[in-house]
Amino acid sequence: MEVDEIKSVRIEKLNRLRSKGIDPYGGKFPGVEAISVLLSNFTEGRKVIVAGRIIANRKHGKVQFIDLLDQTAKIQLYIKADVVGEEMFARCEDLDIGDILGVDGELFKTHTGQNSIRVVRFTVLSKSLMTLPEKWHGLKDVEIRYRQRYVDLIANPQVRELFLKRSRIVSFVRSFLDGRGFLEVETPMLQPMAGGARGRPFKSVHNAYDMEVFLRIAPELYLKRLLVGGFERVYEINRNFRNEGISTRHNPEFTMLEVYQAYGDVNDMMDLTENLVSALAKELTGSYKVAYQGREINFTPPWPRRSFAKIVKQGFDINPDDNAETMLAKVRQKKGKVHLEKLTRSAVMKIVEELLDAEQTDNPIFLTEYFAFLSPLAKTKPGEPMIADRFECFIAGMEVANAYSELNDPIEQRKRLTDDLQDDVETGNRSLDEDFLHALEIGMPPAGGLGIGIDRLVMVLTDAPSIRDVILFPLLKPEAKKEDLKGAPVTQ
Repeated sequence: MEVDEIKSVRIEKLNRLRSKGIDPYGGKFPGVEAISVLLSNFTEGRKVIVAGRIIANRKHGKVQFIDLLDQTAKIQLYIKADVVGEEMFARCEDLDIGDILGVDGELFKTHTGQNSIRVVRFTVLSKSLMTLPEKWHGLKDVEIRYRQRYVDLIANPQVRELFLKRSRIVSFVRSFLDGRGFLEVETPMLQPMAGGARGRPFKSVHNAYDMEVFLRIAPELYLKRLLVGGFERVYEINRNFRNEGISTRHNPEFTMLEVYQAYGDVNDMMDLTENLVSALAKELTGSYKVAYQGREINFTPPWPRRSFAKIVKQGFDINPDDNAETMLAKVRQKKGKVHLEKLTRSAVMKIVEELLDAEQTDNPIFLTEYFAFLSPLAKTKPGEPMIADRFECFIAGMEVANAYSELNDPIEQRKRLTDDLQDDVETGNRSLDEDFLHALEIGMPPAGGLGIGIDRLVMVLTDAPSIRDVILFPLLKPEAKKEDLKGAPVTQ
């Protein structure tokens, strides 16, 4: 049947239910138990109430067999005419795969030993007007799965399990930090200026104030204000927005964990990262060794540490005090022609970092000693003014964490931010945050700060190849209208 024909047939069934005085979109259905709980403690004869979606429906004479799925598991319903009565049994003719039912009955085993519910009464709670895909796993166009995640979750138990694991990951992170005295806070997503990191922001206008506003790029500067205010250990699991490209590792809306610890430094953040992520891997999978895309990642601590400055020196002969022209010449000598829209040291180093990212090992590794001009909010290493007291953590070749000893000298911070704005190649929307600088002048304690990309971490721990696989509703291009496709070339 065509989709429109299927929908027409289902609407007929909908109207037939209504003609019998049955509301096909019922209300509250109290007393529901999780199917997984019933199955784990199965007791024949126990009266139960369940609700869920029909995923299979078959009739044998005066008996209807239905597979019912809830969030936790599925179970077989056994509907017999002489138990529910002829009138209710006749309603089975108007049931379809996809309908949501509420069920009263008792647990029993069929003669084949299958755990089932002998239905005493059922209630239609939602009539489905569209059919579910029969062979969802065979779909080649993954964008259909992303666009119709609600169908993906119904039809694909692996996807449902992935997002349950994501929830467990976030809960573990909260519990881990709460147990170490960190306070969860919330900072503004709508900000008067784009700050805290580099990146193109999403812009809007607040009508009442008649002012330009930005979706936040990062919460860093607000969280540091809380250190100034006396909150010594804070964290935020936050949504950030960057108006940039999309790839298997980038989505314009993403989730970050940011942590700040007063009287700590980058080494404390390194220990925190290593302890948190290794414990999370063990909790989620039962092992420090995790399979990811056909490779094994070993989270067993301690993790190796390598100097970014030394790697860049060995690989490209680049020094932190080289000017942009010199850096570019050295990169071209090693890698040939490279394209830059604007010649700055940061632009050249961005290319170098991308080249190095591809060379990272699968196992977790800390790259330390980044160039100071790449880290305007970080302290420099004692006696090394060109090197930042910073690390980035790579797992499976992806940057997953970034941390440093926070710069708390207001005079030096103003100079560094001013220099960074002049070197900015990503956006022209950033400006000095005078309020943040004023906060530093009040006095911010020395601190370590850490950011962890939750989406990328979930990717690694759930064996997901793309960041879109771990975001319930990733941003997608608008679907092409049918009339827009007329005359379009056919691709194989």
